[in-house]
Amino acid sequence: LKKEGIKLCKKILEEASLASVESFLRCGISFNSWKIGPGIGEIYFTDSDEYRALTQATFIELWKKGLIYEAERVNNFCPGCGTTIADAEVVYEEKPTLFNYIKFKVKETGEDIVIGTTRPELLCSCAIILFNPSDDRYKHLEGKTAIVPLYEKEVPIKAHPIADPEKGTGLVMMCSFGDLTDVRFFREMGLKPIIAIDSDGKMNENSGFLFGLSVEEAREKIIEELKKKGLLVKQERVMHRTPVCERSGHPIEFIALKEFYLKQVEFKEDMLELANQLNFFAPQSRQILIDWINSISIDWPISRRRVYATEIPLWYCKSCGEAILPEPGKYYQPWNEPAPVEKCPKCGSKEFVGEERVFDTWFDSSITPLYILGWNRSGGIFDKVKRCSLRPQGKEIIRTWLYYTLLKCYLLTGERIFDDVWVNFHIVDEKGYKMSKSRGNVIKPEELLDRFGAEPVRLWAAVEGDITKTDFKCSFERISGAAKTITKLWNVARFISIFDKCDKPEELCMLDKWILQELNRLIKLARKSYGKYDFHVPAVKLRHFLWETFASHYVELVKRRAYNSEGKFSEAEQRSAIWTLYECLRLMLLLFAPILPMISYRIYSVLFGGD
Repeated sequence: LKKEGIKLCKKILEEASLASVESFLRCGISFNSWKIGPGIGEIYFTDSDEYRALTQATFIELWKKGLIYEAERVNNFCPGCGTTIADAEVVYEEKPTLFNYIKFKVKETGEDIVIGTTRPELLCSCAIILFNPSDDRYKHLEGKTAIVPLYEKEVPIKAHPIADPEKGTGLVMMCSFGDLTDVRFFREMGLKPIIAIDSDGKMNENSGFLFGLSVEEAREKIIEELKKKGLLVKQERVMHRTPVCERSGHPIEFIALKEFYLKQVEFKEDMLELANQLNFFAPQSRQILIDWINSISIDWPISRRRVYATEIPLWYCKSCGEAILPEPGKYYQPWNEPAPVEKCPKCGSKEFVGEERVFDTWFDSSITPLYILGWNRSGGIFDKVKRCSLRPQGKEIIRTWLYYTLLKCYLLTGERIFDDVWVNFHIVDEKGYKMSKSRGNVIKPEELLDRFGAEPVRLWAAVEGDITKTDFKCSFERISGAAKTITKLWNVARFISIFDKCDKPEELCMLDKWILQELNRLIKLARKSYGKYDFHVPAVKLRHFLWETFASHYVELVKRRAYNSEGKFSEAEQRSAIWTLYECLRLMLLLFAPILPMISYRIYSVLFGGD
């Protein structure tokens, strides 16, 4: 069954990859090579045997360095994906829910106290009741005991600043676990958690009469019981900031599972130093990385319970449980092949069981620079080139792809792995909403390429705004407008091509000197901007120069001299006009080439006989 599942996953990925490569080709993206293979500069897939072998080699190296360990801890768990996920894979959404006001009894005084919660199904795991030290309403409860309704368990009542006097009744029950605040509180206070939800997303034996129910079913059931016993005072409809899985959208639960961890907390200061060494484009994106590093409180859980991903290269002795680590250099599937040793080095047993867990996706993706540079493999250039020059990526994966790449490569090499980071914001729909499958507003690249062609899309993306600083809207009308600039460039080239090229005259006319001076200013600006990965400023200035300065003014002023059909101009004056027209076009094509590679290449190759 697992083999069949892997085959289906491979098929889907191959189809998606081929579609992506076709889009890259049509967009005019320049790669070192379009050949798929393991060589330096060749196209690679992160699920290829060669790439996965390198991922496993990094695990083996980090294991030997003592940077990976296994522990049972409370982690984010996605019931939809059926696996542990890292903090970086959790997003927060405002979701409608009920705020339930529930009666508790104070053991010593017999009085009722009311506590509001959105997670009544976790009453069984309540460990303590808190109130704010400044809240005079509850100071008399300090040190007393509350009796949890339905479960009749006793928990202490204490003052703690985490309680918000303005929220609900000002009293809060700390359960294991409703959200990350609960998790952190239990860790800080050294409280022993009672886990009520299992890895299948259902309530376990600790939940008593809720055993076997899903979280949603358990919530409905316990509210029903509270109502029957007169313990539910009221309910309020509220919007609750809910942690959800970035991948599946399922609400996150917090359960204890045994997972592998990569140490990161002790390297936070090192990572902050690396963040400050990098050149960010735009500079304000650096703060997103810094804020994420500062928020890290636990090590990175790197193991997952999925079918399709790179396998963790470990086997275990059936007799003594000793972990068997293979030598790096090949791709291992422990669930599907024998251990790399004949007998256990600890007890001598010859029976082993392969690890079935796999790596977090980002454990794979975080080694792309190492793969590109050929780290730890023959034929690589890593010994000569220790880092990549640029990491281009989206802002929403700064906390995952960028951070994990910096962390993992630093732990393996002791250095930062690239110099520059170019961070793009989002293209949103015409109403300003982020594109998503759930909204049904996704515009596929193929649709734009089929409708407009690549060059108008590229020019529009450069002219519309600086995408390293802000989102901007996808407008078909404005993309169509960008196509007019390309038509203008083509028509200008056609006009100039009617004249025979000539050598530069000894002296240029004043008007020709002027237009070249204007163009030289633009060249200086473009050199500076392109050197900072800024395509917006050159694109806007180039478009204006083409339409207004060159076509509408200079060409109109100079074309009579270029034609010289009435013989009113000297041959030198005519040659000055024609040479300057060609020179301006040549320079404009060079300036447009990073944004409009196809049309500029076509015109340049025909008129100037080169690439």
